[in-house]
Amino acid sequence: MAISEDRGHRLASVTGTATSDSTSKEAASSLNAPTVSYAGPLHSFNHGRGLTKSDAEGIPPMSKARRIALVATLTGAAFLNTLSSQSVVIILPSIGKELDIPENRQQWIVSSYSLAFGCFLLLWGRVADIHGKRLVFILGSAWVTVVTAANAFVPNEIAFDIFRALHGLGAAANVPTAIGILGVVFPPGKAKNYAFSCYAAGSPLGNAFGNIFSGLVAQYSNWKWVFGVSAIMAGATTVAGLVFIPQTPSLESSRDKGGGGPSPINVKPSIDWLGTFLITAGLLALMYALTEGNVVGWSVPWVPVVIVVSLTTILVFGVWQRYLEHRKSTAGTSLPPLIKVSIFANVRFTAAMVATGLFFASFNTFVIFATYHFQNYEALSPLQTALRFIPLGVGGAFANLIVAQLLHRVPAIFLLLCGTIAASSSSLLFAVPIPPGTSYFAYGLPAMLLSSVSADTVWPCLTLFTSQTLPREDQAIGGALINAVGQLGRALGLAISTAVQTAVMARARGVPIKDAGGMEAWEPTTLRGLRAGSYMNFGLGIASLIVVAAAFWNMGIIGKAETTSSHQAAAGGTRDVERGEATSS
Repeated sequence: MAISEDRGHRLASVTGTATSDSTSKEAASSLNAPTVSYAGPLHSFNHGRGLTKSDAEGIPPMSKARRIALVATLTGAAFLNTLSSQSVVIILPSIGKELDIPENRQQWIVSSYSLAFGCFLLLWGRVADIHGKRLVFILGSAWVTVVTAANAFVPNEIAFDIFRALHGLGAAANVPTAIGILGVVFPPGKAKNYAFSCYAAGSPLGNAFGNIFSGLVAQYSNWKWVFGVSAIMAGATTVAGLVFIPQTPSLESSRDKGGGGPSPINVKPSIDWLGTFLITAGLLALMYALTEGNVVGWSVPWVPVVIVVSLTTILVFGVWQRYLEHRKSTAGTSLPPLIKVSIFANVRFTAAMVATGLFFASFNTFVIFATYHFQNYEALSPLQTALRFIPLGVGGAFANLIVAQLLHRVPAIFLLLCGTIAASSSSLLFAVPIPPGTSYFAYGLPAMLLSSVSADTVWPCLTLFTSQTLPREDQAIGGALINAVGQLGRALGLAISTAVQTAVMARARGVPIKDAGGMEAWEPTTLRGLRAGSYMNFGLGIASLIVVAAAFWNMGIIGKAETTSSHQAAAGGTRDVERGEATSS
């Protein structure tokens, strides 16, 4: 099948033909592949040759070693983002004790980071597309370095939460720009497959090693070292970004060098501040209500009110973006939308966003509920809990290597089905009534391995699809969008599963939900609540499976390089993304 936009927009062809076999050395050699060539309108792709001197924009030639270093640098940002979030979970009791933070407010140590990260992704994505992805990535990484180090020295709860939020603000700058950089540096093909697979491995690896790292620190040292080491890693990422990330074309530089004509390249780049305010405020209010709902209770009057107001604000944002996209004005004075909502007319793109949200609602909540099971129910130490997550990281590393080889050989639907089935199965193993005291190797180990396979299969497929669906000037905003959807999915999944867990525990104890109480070691009621939450996670995984099965059933290989013939074929059978009109290819 072939997907394209008319009026010179970017063509993204998806075929069902596998490429020839490759050797084990392809991963390194493919990173030396030529970059994408752009000639004519900004959205048009001319794959198969590098950028030439005649092109309006260009990326300096890069050696194989520098390409590998570039991918490692960007993957490090994704790894550090997840590690910074997950490593704090295990040391919450230590932080709370030293800073005198009550248990019912300790969740804000995690939530303040997540809220800021999720709500500012779209703003930073747009800024990166306008002013340069390299600049925003480096500034974001430097910001993360400073505020992470400061977290180790703050004296009280309020200051600690503020710096955690500032940390999330910086991470929101470098994570989506990393996807944007990969999207413009690597053309479709094996090199891009390896690059996106490596990048996608960063998040699950950070999740797994965040547990291990913080468990070791909690057992043998002071919790402040978690932030100290994270700051050192962030500083190294900043320096590596300065050295290895090339100058990528931005809308601002493209306009300065572009000629006349109606192309978007000649429209003065600017930021839709009203839209930025609407989406940031809407997401902030929604995620705040979802986070606090399980703490104060869903029956508290302000919680549903805030949810309704936030959803209304997000709806107004969508209407405003639609208006900006279709408003007629003179070139150089029109205000471009933060997000081109017409892209959602592409059914598969919309399905990819929905599947991303549902998948991370299942995957992320599985990791949290598994932590509850080991640490709260089985009363294991932080280190013992962390050791049980090692297969999640190791399995993810191996899955990443395999998926990178399969992206240009196997139709995407098979990879997505395997990933979503694995995600559902991992939660199911913690939901079924396995007798307490059963060996970890009988259910915990298989669940961790399945979870690692799921994350390192689904995430690279969906990020690669997103990158190849959007035009060049929207690569960073595309990375921001898919990360924001994933972050919202995490918040929704945790809120829903926790609500189910709390309701089951309250009913078993014969008390109102607000008086359900906490989890107790080896208590049958606690186990019943955790299993109920895991069943909810299983359901979310099945929902993501249904979405990908329905939307991507006849989808071919997304990781195959486009040739001239396939590019021309794509023009013959197109899907007009803006109007949603399709013809079969």
